[in-house]
Amino acid sequence: MSYPVSSAPIWQPSAERVAAANLTAFIDQVAARWNRRCDDYAALHRWSVEHAEEFWVSIWEFGAVRGEMGGRVVVDGDSMPGAKWFPDARLNFAENLLRHRDAGTALTFWGEDKLMRRISRDDLYGRVARLAAAMRADGVVAGDRIAAYMPNLPETLITMLAAASIGAIFTSASPDFGVQGVLDRFGQVEPKLLFVADGYYYNGKTIDCLDKVAEIVARLPSVKRTIVARYVRGEGHDLSNIRDGQMLRDYVDAHRGATAIAFAPLPFDHPLYIMYSSGTTGVPKCIVHGAGGALLQHLKEHLLQCDVKPGDKLFYFTTCGWMMWNWLASGLASGATLMLYDGSPFVGQGNILFDYAAAEGMTHFGTSAKFIDACAKIDLKPRDSHDLTALRAIFSTGSPLVPEGFDYVYANIKGDVQLASISGGTDIISCFVCGNPVGPVYRGEIQCAALGMATDVVDEHGCPVKGEKGELVCTRAFPVMPLGFWNDADGSKYHAAYFERFPGIWCHGDFAERTAHDGFIIYGRSDATLNPGGVRIGTAEIYRQVEKLPEVVEALVIGQDWPPGNSGDVRVVLFVKLREGLTLDAALIQRIKDTVRENTTPRHVPAKIVQVADIPRTKSGKIVELAVRNVVHGAPVKNLEALANPEALAYFRDRPELQG
Repeated sequence: MSYPVSSAPIWQPSAERVAAANLTAFIDQVAARWNRRCDDYAALHRWSVEHAEEFWVSIWEFGAVRGEMGGRVVVDGDSMPGAKWFPDARLNFAENLLRHRDAGTALTFWGEDKLMRRISRDDLYGRVARLAAAMRADGVVAGDRIAAYMPNLPETLITMLAAASIGAIFTSASPDFGVQGVLDRFGQVEPKLLFVADGYYYNGKTIDCLDKVAEIVARLPSVKRTIVARYVRGEGHDLSNIRDGQMLRDYVDAHRGATAIAFAPLPFDHPLYIMYSSGTTGVPKCIVHGAGGALLQHLKEHLLQCDVKPGDKLFYFTTCGWMMWNWLASGLASGATLMLYDGSPFVGQGNILFDYAAAEGMTHFGTSAKFIDACAKIDLKPRDSHDLTALRAIFSTGSPLVPEGFDYVYANIKGDVQLASISGGTDIISCFVCGNPVGPVYRGEIQCAALGMATDVVDEHGCPVKGEKGELVCTRAFPVMPLGFWNDADGSKYHAAYFERFPGIWCHGDFAERTAHDGFIIYGRSDATLNPGGVRIGTAEIYRQVEKLPEVVEALVIGQDWPPGNSGDVRVVLFVKLREGLTLDAALIQRIKDTVRENTTPRHVPAKIVQVADIPRTKSGKIVELAVRNVVHGAPVKNLEALANPEALAYFRDRPELQG
């Protein structure tokens, strides 16, 4: 069962918008530079993967990258993994993000409804200069790891930029991680400096962090100094229980006179970030990303796929534990003003993010499919209550955006807006499939494969399929492939993660379909796909039907081995979180089953439906089907610290409803 493919678009850009788009200017540049005529997006995409050297040179030039490109574009370009991009290049990631220096606004910040700040481009440069000078004086050199256990504050961005200016490797985790979760991540990469905040706000509450910080530092012997940024407390912090603790203000005090940044010219593949897999099946993998690949890929996505222009107001609701924070930060290179937010997105009866959008003239609004669904559930109508005149694009990721989510956005947020459902991941710190600002939006579909990415869907034999479900893959090398995993000297873990299924092809682990419009639909993670009777079913197909019922707040579905001990077949088990005060009864169970059966197939209908008080999810809001499946089958969940609400797993353990 697939989503029905719409014959007509739900939105398409005006002729004026197409003419003014960066993508249109890029097509003109390609024609002049390479004598390549690309009459539409499909032709441009085909050129971008078949003539990858020309394409990535064009991105360098169109994005006005500061640095030396060198003479070679790619070596061993047919190898995946193994291709080496721009091997002679020299650049500095931070220099490219800080190149716009004037009195214009670099970033705005809201800490829920308690704290608002605005920092100019000149001021941002100066703050980075002072912190970079302090880091250098503290012995930080290229290759050192700098860790941030921070909210989404301006200081977090400044720390990243200061580290990148030197060539140190930045890594981060959000402060809602517990002690062990932080140690599972930072303990593997051994940071020299640890930057933290004194606390954070969430849903109107003030949450102190310093006791957790003291415990973390005590168990991270590599940390030479812990630097504390003030956020929720007043003056006079007592840091006596934090080994080598120092306030950020005091740390940079001796370098107030630093006004210039000595940007280190570094190789294209110099490590920039260490990112972490979700870690729900074990200790997180440490994914190393290079500066040049991240810069080119983000310039391409911001300028061409998102149509970000100088002075635009770019927002993504994210924490510093999710790759969308790194993606957002790169918006500085395109001249955007970054809009940072930290806290709950549902302050002010769910209006806080739309308050922010209206107050600041937000042009690009990034969020999760779960947020859009939650807004629909509470019948929020921002188009009636907020001035969103400036808003041109809405981005959604984190989980599949179902067709009803598209309907809600166009009916209740804004009618004339590019709704770009996007998908990629921490693995590539970017997207495989994303938006096209000059193309139509079809209900329930991701618009297109990203430029420069040979994205496709293949069957179990690795053959391309269209209009059928299969594995999402990328068949050619691209510059933002990870440099590897930390502490994986022979590359065996890296190879096993992406290239074991189809040799020489990146297999991303998403169950997907390529549509008649060359759009894409993601049906869920491949490892969470259900197989009742040997038929593969994407979990998103069931969520789409169940979560549109007004009684259901959220759902999670797994395949339970049935009969017990029989690994040959499964039955579909659905867990539902209902609206407060409601109880799952026989009538609601039947309504759920009827809704699923009428809109999908009999194989999709859950054999069992069970009410739970909460649904477990990762720190970035993704529900964890595999962890729940392990609990139901009596297997251990290896890394509870990866979950935002690990206590929720107790609702799934030893349920009598699942014994018969």
